[in-house]
Amino acid sequence: MQEFNMIAKTFKGLEEVLAGELVELGANNVQLERRAVSFTGDKALLYRANLCLRTASRVLVPIVTFRAKDADAVYEQAKQVDWSRYMTVQTGFQIDATVYSETFRHSKYVTYRVKDAIADWWMEKEHKRPNVRLTNPDLCINVHIAAEIVTISLDSSGDSLHKRGYRVANTEAPINEALAAGMLLMAGWKGETDFYDPMCGSGTLLIEAALIAQNIAPGIYRKGFGFEKWLDFDADLFEEIYNDDSRERVFTHRIYGSDASFYAVQAALKNIKEAGQQRCIEVKQIRLQEIKRDPEASPALVMMNPPYGERLAQDKDVLRLYQDIGTALKHQFTGGTAWIISSNEDALKCIGLKPSQRIRLMNGELDCLFNQYELFKGEHKEWKKSISRTTTTHSQKKELPSTRSHNATGRNSSFTNKGKSPKRNFSKSESSFRKTHS
Repeated sequence: MQEFNMIAKTFKGLEEVLAGELVELGANNVQLERRAVSFTGDKALLYRANLCLRTASRVLVPIVTFRAKDADAVYEQAKQVDWSRYMTVQTGFQIDATVYSETFRHSKYVTYRVKDAIADWWMEKEHKRPNVRLTNPDLCINVHIAAEIVTISLDSSGDSLHKRGYRVANTEAPINEALAAGMLLMAGWKGETDFYDPMCGSGTLLIEAALIAQNIAPGIYRKGFGFEKWLDFDADLFEEIYNDDSRERVFTHRIYGSDASFYAVQAALKNIKEAGQQRCIEVKQIRLQEIKRDPEASPALVMMNPPYGERLAQDKDVLRLYQDIGTALKHQFTGGTAWIISSNEDALKCIGLKPSQRIRLMNGELDCLFNQYELFKGEHKEWKKSISRTTTTHSQKKELPSTRSHNATGRNSSFTNKGKSPKRNFSKSESSFRKTHS
């Protein structure tokens, strides 16, 4: 199949993680952009990217790029596009514009001019005007302007890809699914240990952790994608890609979530059930201070998104909460690793642990720190000495010739599809498919 240019949009701070995902999917010419990653691939990769990418918000296919100094110039260039390649006069379309320019100050006006160009193109061709459809459009068009460079693209995703389709219940300020997945991938999570979120809210981190651990595509829960309404949609190809579970893997550990709020726990349980992940996720209502883990339990990866207390940065209750977080980490999760995201840097200091990593991320409009903490036993100096000794030992071992034989093993043939949505039922006579799941 022929390769073409694509752009996967993401959120600030997740560009490198998204690039890694694309490389793993087989994308070519992967390049970091501003809150995006550009790449090349064929139609199969376009479908797979929408279905499998965890940190992308949408996948765009550029159809024309040009230089323009004003909205009228954008109109003239947009009118040169052969729109019959992408739509018919009956196609209901929607236009979205993103502008980073001092020349173009009003994104809505740019949107109007592109709409006029498309309408006038069809009037000259068929003496009819297509309809703008703001809800459930047949074709989504994206206009991106950086300085004087204008790119018009087709949006293959439709709704933002972070809207997986499993969220049926919410708590206050739930974390974005793509950000949650990005945090887990940054932490190196692959399902090789237990996972614990002691402030799980509506369960987003728990569900994303389960999907990553089993390598289940996050897009299987969605009702549809924008490309399913395109003129060149290949139903057979997408059915093959959608039903391919050869990359999935068995998860042998457990994922635990807890929250002090009864309503948060109930919301989490509903979302977990909708995602079909009850088999590997356990949730209960308990206060952070009351968590008691077995001292002999294997180390777990801990991740949480605690309240930030943004409006009351010095609020004593928020600072005390972060002190309790530090106490719980030190005494109940010793030997593991913890990651915490928060915009409240004063509160993070109250945890009383020294971060081994600090990563800047955006949670919505909030500039946050995503901190890693090594939950070692004893004093920090002694822990560093033990790490140094381990590193030295490993480096010495690497100099020795290996006598082990490495056997590549495939996916466990006895793995069943439990915990995952049933396959989508495809009808070749339909241009858009819908999924049902328990």
